[in-house]
Amino acid sequence: MGCTSLCSVAQLPTITEQSHAQVAYPFDEDFTIKCEARGNPQPTFNWTKDGKPFDLLSDPRIVPSNNSGTFVIQNRGIITNFQGKYRCFASNVLGTAMSEEIELIVPSVPKFPKEKIEPLDVEHGDSVILHCNPPKGIPPLHIYWMNIDLQHIPQDERVSMSLKGDLYFANVEENDSRSDYCCFAAFPRLRTIVQKMPMTLKVSLKHANDSGSPNAAVTKANFIKERKPKLLIPPESAGSSSSVTVIKGGVLLLECIAEGLPTPHLSWVKVTGNLPKDEPETENFGKILKIDQVTAADEGTYQCTASNPMGRAKHEFHVHVEEPPRWIKEPEGGVYSVGANLVLLCEAIGSPEPTIQWKLNGMPIDSRTFRGRISAREISLTNLQLQDSAVYQCEASNKHGTILASANVNVLNIAPLILTSDGENYATVVGYSAFLHCEIFASPADDSIEPLSTSRYELNKNGTLEIKETKKEDSGSYACWAANSVGKRAITANLDIRGNATKLVVTPKNPRVLKSHSILLKCQSEYDSHLKHSFKLSWRKDGDELPVNSTEDGRIILDRDTLFISSVTLEDQGVYTCVASTSLDSVTAESQLIVLESIIEFEENRWEPGRWQELTRTPGNDTTTLLSLAPYMNYQFRVLSVNAVGRSQPSKPSLRYATPPAAPDKNPENIRVEASEPNEMVMKWEPLKPVERNGPGLEYKVSWRQRGVEADWNEEMVKKHSLTLRNTPTFVPYEIKVQAVNNLGSGPEPNVTIGYSGEDVPDAAPSGVSVDIVNSTLVKVFWFGIPRDRVRGHLRGYKVSWWKTKSMLDGKRHHPEKHFLTFVGDRNYGMIPGLEPFSEFRLTVLAYNSKGDGPESSPVVFETPEGVPEQPRFLRILNFDKDSVTLSWGLPKKANGHLTGYILQYQIINETHEIGPLNDVSVTNRSTLSWRLSGLSSSTKYKFYVKACTVKGCGKPVTEEGLTMAQGTYAGIYDGISTQGWFIGLMCAIALLTLLLLTICFVRRNKGGKYSVKEKEDLHPDPEAQSIKDEIFGEYSDSDEKPLKGSLQSINGDIKATESADSLVDYGEGEHGMFNEDGSFIGAYSGSKEKGSVESTGSSTATFPLHA
Repeated sequence: MGCTSLCSVAQLPTITEQSHAQVAYPFDEDFTIKCEARGNPQPTFNWTKDGKPFDLLSDPRIVPSNNSGTFVIQNRGIITNFQGKYRCFASNVLGTAMSEEIELIVPSVPKFPKEKIEPLDVEHGDSVILHCNPPKGIPPLHIYWMNIDLQHIPQDERVSMSLKGDLYFANVEENDSRSDYCCFAAFPRLRTIVQKMPMTLKVSLKHANDSGSPNAAVTKANFIKERKPKLLIPPESAGSSSSVTVIKGGVLLLECIAEGLPTPHLSWVKVTGNLPKDEPETENFGKILKIDQVTAADEGTYQCTASNPMGRAKHEFHVHVEEPPRWIKEPEGGVYSVGANLVLLCEAIGSPEPTIQWKLNGMPIDSRTFRGRISAREISLTNLQLQDSAVYQCEASNKHGTILASANVNVLNIAPLILTSDGENYATVVGYSAFLHCEIFASPADDSIEPLSTSRYELNKNGTLEIKETKKEDSGSYACWAANSVGKRAITANLDIRGNATKLVVTPKNPRVLKSHSILLKCQSEYDSHLKHSFKLSWRKDGDELPVNSTEDGRIILDRDTLFISSVTLEDQGVYTCVASTSLDSVTAESQLIVLESIIEFEENRWEPGRWQELTRTPGNDTTTLLSLAPYMNYQFRVLSVNAVGRSQPSKPSLRYATPPAAPDKNPENIRVEASEPNEMVMKWEPLKPVERNGPGLEYKVSWRQRGVEADWNEEMVKKHSLTLRNTPTFVPYEIKVQAVNNLGSGPEPNVTIGYSGEDVPDAAPSGVSVDIVNSTLVKVFWFGIPRDRVRGHLRGYKVSWWKTKSMLDGKRHHPEKHFLTFVGDRNYGMIPGLEPFSEFRLTVLAYNSKGDGPESSPVVFETPEGVPEQPRFLRILNFDKDSVTLSWGLPKKANGHLTGYILQYQIINETHEIGPLNDVSVTNRSTLSWRLSGLSSSTKYKFYVKACTVKGCGKPVTEEGLTMAQGTYAGIYDGISTQGWFIGLMCAIALLTLLLLTICFVRRNKGGKYSVKEKEDLHPDPEAQSIKDEIFGEYSDSDEKPLKGSLQSINGDIKATESADSLVDYGEGEHGMFNEDGSFIGAYSGSKEKGSVESTGSSTATFPLHA
C-alpha cells in the first residue's frame, strides 16, 4: 500500500504490541511495560493502574519512551508500590484503543518465620503430621523433606508428602525418630530456596513393660494400635464427599491420604460420568489421582478408598469442569461510508457463562445516551456519520479470566485512491493468463464503470483484470478507472504477449527396468528464444528435487537434460519429473520407472507341510534358474514377481520333487556344559534343524574324556540334545565332541569343546591377611589368594567383613555389627572406607565362587587412629554487655579422639556485607565449655565460631551471631528496675527454682542413672542449637570452614583427597553408602544480581538459578 496515497487518510488507533502478566524479579535491573499502537494522526498514550489514572512522571524511576506508550521501571529502592494491574490507552482525534490488562507482580523474598518448634513425642503406631506451611512466593513451588545432611526423607505408602507440603505418617515406627526433619521450599523463578527450622520426632515403645523382648514389645504395641483407616486428606470434617472445580485443559489433582495400622492402601475409581478409557494415572504411591489436559468428559464423581485388614474409609469427589471465556464471534470493524448501517456481533462461551461488556473508545457505553441499539451480543447503528468513527471494545469475563476484542469503525467520505502505480508493464506468453493490477481504496465504494466485455476478460474484486488464454493481438495499453460520488481517477497498464509457451517431453515414457540394470531418461524442451537467459531445468523424484549428485557412490548422475541410473534397485522405482521454467512460464513432464524382480519359493511336506519359504531371487526377465537343494526333502516350487509397490500373486505350484537322502553335512553347534551339582556334568547342544538332518535315523554321538588324564574317548549315542554324567570329580576340565549320525553315515569330524564338571564352594580361606592404615576412616587390606585347586569352581572374587569391637576413647565394648564389601575378580587387596576413628575393629576375608562363600580367614585386629572431632552440639550466647560476651558450648557428638581443647573465633559482620578480620582464641583446657570475650565494640554485630580439636586437628565449627549493647544501655536498665520490689521478688523466685532443679539432678545422678549431654538435649531440645546444624548446609547458610567472604558457597560437596592414590575401583561393592549420590540440590548456584547474605532469621535463604 503506497504511503503517497494513504498517508493522508485518517485511521483509528490500533494496539500493535503490549506486555502481559509480568513479574518484577529482584535480580533484574529494570522492568519494561510495553504498549505500541499505530494510527493517523499518531496516537498519544495514557495509562491507568488499578482503574485509576497513572502518571508516568510521578516517579523518577519510571523512564517513558518517545512516540510510544512503553515505559521502563528501574529496580531501585522499594518497588512494591508499582504492583498492580495496568491498562494502556492510545488516542487520536478519531477514537481510543485500549489494551488488555497488564498485571505487574512485585514478589517479596519468601522466608519461613523464626519459631520454636516443640518436639513431637508419640507412641509406636500413632499417626503424625509434620507441617511445612511454606511461605508465599511466585509459583511453581517445589517442596522437599530432607535431613540435616541433605538426604531425602524416604517416602512410601506409609510416609508421604501432601500437595501442600506437609509430611504424613500413616503410622510411625521406631526408626522414624530423628531431630532433623527439615522442610525446604524452592522457588525456581525467584532462584531461591528457604529452609524451615528442623523438627524433632520421638517415637517411644509403650505397653511393653511385661516383655523382655524388644520384638515382642513392638508386636504388642502394634496389636494395641491396630485400627482401620481414617482419612486425613480430605479431613473427616469435610464429610463423605466434596466438590472440586478444575479448568478445562488444566491438570486435575485429587488427593487422599489416610492413617491406620497396618498401613492403608489407596485405590481410585470413577463412579459416575464417562468412564476413562485407560486406568487413571496416580502419583505419590497412589494417593494422588492425576488427569492431564482435562476435558468435559472428565467431569463426574471419583471415589478414593483407603483399606487395610481392619476396614476401609471412602471419600467421593464431585468434579466440575469449567473454562475461561473464549470467542464464538468477535466484532469485526472496517471502513464505512457516510449513511451506511453498522452491526457488530460479540459472542463468547465459558463456564460459568461469561458476562459481556461493550466499551466505546475505552469507556463503558451508556445505553441512555448512545444513539444506536445495544444488547449483550450486538451493537447496531444506522445512517453512519463521520463523527461515528470510533474503537468499539467487547470484553467477556467470568471468574476464570477476561478476554478483549476490538473493532475499528472508520467512517470516511473520500474520492477513490488507486494504490497501483501508473504505467506498469506486464508480459506473458501465448496461451497463458495475464494479470493487470489496479488496487483501489474508496469510501463510499467506487461506482461500476463498464468493463471490457468478452468472455476472456474477468475483473476480480481487488481490481485486477485477468485476460485468459492470451493471444498475440492482446498486446497493447489498458486503462483502469475508479469513481464514486466524491470523484474519479484512472491509471494505464501496458501488456506484451511473447511467442509460444515452453514445451517438454521425457523419454522413454514409463519404462519397466530389471533390477541391477541401468536406465537413461532424457528431457526434451522447446521455449521462446527471447527467454533463453532465464530458462532452467531440474529433476524431481516423487515430488522431491534430486540434487546434482544424489548418491554418494555416483550411481545416479544428473547432466542438465539427462538422468542416468546404474544398478537399479527397488528403491529407485517411482515417478521422475522434469521441470522447465522461464521468467514467464513453468511446465513439467514426467515418466514412471518400474523395477522388476522374481522370487522363487518352496514348500516341503516331510517336516513343515504347508509353509512356503523364500529360496532365491532372480532378475525379472529370467525364465530359468539353478537351485541349491537339501537331501531327503519332498519339494514343490512357485514363482512370484515383486517391485517397490508390492508382490504379485504367486504362480501355481510345480509338481513334487523328492531329493535322495545323504549323510549329515554338519554337526550340532553351541556345545556347552551348564550349571549342575558337584560331581555331575550336564552337556547340552543345539539340535539340527529338520532340513539339516539329510536322512532318516538321526542320532548324536557324544564323546568325552578328562583333559590331561584320559587318553581314550568315552562315547555314547543319544537321540535327545543333552547328556548327564555322574560321579565326576569336582570342577575338572573335559574335552567334549558331538557328531551327527543318520542311517546313511556320519557327519564331518566334530570340533573339540572344553567344559568343566560341577562346582562346589571353596574349601580354603585366604592367608596372610594384613591391614595398612591410610587415615582415621580408611584402611587398605591385603591377603594371599587361595590356590586354584581349592577354589573348586570359577573364582568370582573375595569378600571382606569387618566389625567394631570397642571404642579406644572410653574402652566400651560394642555389639558386633558386621559390614562387608565385595571385591570382584582375582585380586589381593581392597580399600575399606567409612570406619569410625579411634576404634578397634576385627576383619576377615573369604573367597567365593558361583556356588557360594568359602571359609573365613582368622580375624585380624586393627585400630584406627584419632581423627578430628565432629561439630560441638550447640553454641549459646549467655550474656551480652556493651564490650563483652559470655559464650557457652556443648561437647562434640563424637570426639573421634582425646580432646585437646577448643578454638574460639569471632569477627564483625554488618548489613552491608562488610566483614571484619577474624580473631582467634585458643582454649587449651578441654573441660572448659564457656568463655568470656572482652574488648568488643558496643552496638556491633558479631559472628562467633567454636570448634573442638584433637591432636589430628580441629573439626567443623558451630556458629552464632549477636549484637553487643549500646553504651550505657545495660546500666540504665539495671538502675531502673533493680530497686523495684517486683524485680527483687522475681529474682528470689528464679534462685529458688534453680536450687530445686539442682537438687533433683543431684539426687538422680546419685541413684546411678547416666545423664549424658545427648540425653539432656533430647529431653530439652534447644531451637537455637538446632539452627546451628544449618551451618553444614553449604549453599543454604554461611560457610563455617572459613570467615565469611560476602558471597554464598556452592552446594557441591568437595571430597578431600586422602593420602592414598587408589582410584574408586579399589572400593568394593556392598552395603556401604558413602559414595552414593542422592541427587539433591546438586548444581552451581550463582547468578544473583546482588551479593548474598544470610542472617539468623530462623530460615536460611540462598539465591541461585535453579536447574530443576
